[in-house]
Amino acid sequence: MAAKKGGRKRRAKAEPKSRGLAPEDATKDLPESLLALAAAIEADGGKVLASYRDPYGGKGVILAALPLDQVEPTPFQRDASKPHVKRLADVIEKTGRFLDPVVTIREAARKYWCPNGNHRLQALASLGARSVAALVLPDREVAFKILALNTEKAHALKEKSLEVSRMATALAAEAPRRKESEFAFEFENPIFLTLGIAYAEKPRLSGGAYRGILRRLEGFLDDSLPKAQEERKRRAATLLALDAAVDKVVEALKAKGFKSPYMRPFVVSRIDYLRFVKGDMPSFDEAFKKLQKSAERFNVAKIEQRDITAAAAMGPPPEEEGA
Repeated sequence: MAAKKGGRKRRAKAEPKSRGLAPEDATKDLPESLLALAAAIEADGGKVLASYRDPYGGKGVILAALPLDQVEPTPFQRDASKPHVKRLADVIEKTGRFLDPVVTIREAARKYWCPNGNHRLQALASLGARSVAALVLPDREVAFKILALNTEKAHALKEKSLEVSRMATALAAEAPRRKESEFAFEFENPIFLTLGIAYAEKPRLSGGAYRGILRRLEGFLDDSLPKAQEERKRRAATLLALDAAVDKVVEALKAKGFKSPYMRPFVVSRIDYLRFVKGDMPSFDEAFKKLQKSAERFNVAKIEQRDITAAAAMGPPPEEEGA
């Protein structure tokens, strides 16, 4: 099964003042799609505050005040953090200002999707706000660019993985003939697609412990989205089987009296032979078959507390890190 490794080319430095529109051109030659969207917003009970073309890319944008009850996060977006919502609400209330418009697309009449402002929406709702300042875009595909658009609380690995997995499920239903690899920008990293399904099955999975292994093995699949989803489910099941074997090793170490938040990453690092592979990596199945055997044969009798303590020098426990 073909897979494409993620990678980014280094961007050449642009000449000063070589891109985008001059200020006076931002409101000229507005596209028909933008004018139609402006009329729809007004019909929905919103108020268009400005219509213009983005000075950098020249694409149409509308700044509008939308009824708050018509705006909702995309259905595949991560769950909001209650403490972060409270902090945002406190700041908005103290300053008396909401200065960071959310980005939205019009999903249907009186229904707007917001890919990057769930915390702000909930903060406003908790304050009893009637409307929200929003940048409304006529391009529906923006709703699937959650990771690139995120300007709020940084995603943790679990949040990002679940969000990408939900997005892939939605796209598989909406664009079943398109390939997973065509959405490399939206998905950002192929490991999120496998981890997201695994997290949904086992919410307390310590996915960070397996991040290094998955990064060496995973790539975007050239299969159609529905077929790729089936493969991701299979890989997630393989990962969870390995995690179950690692669970037994961790429990055996605890039974010996060892205590550390690093035990799982310690065990995984001990069985991770991929760190020493030079050149081409083995296939996903070949690698996990060998990792599974290593976990099942793990000899806890040879482990001492100082071995685990030394793992602390690697940094914070994986689940405390961002993605």
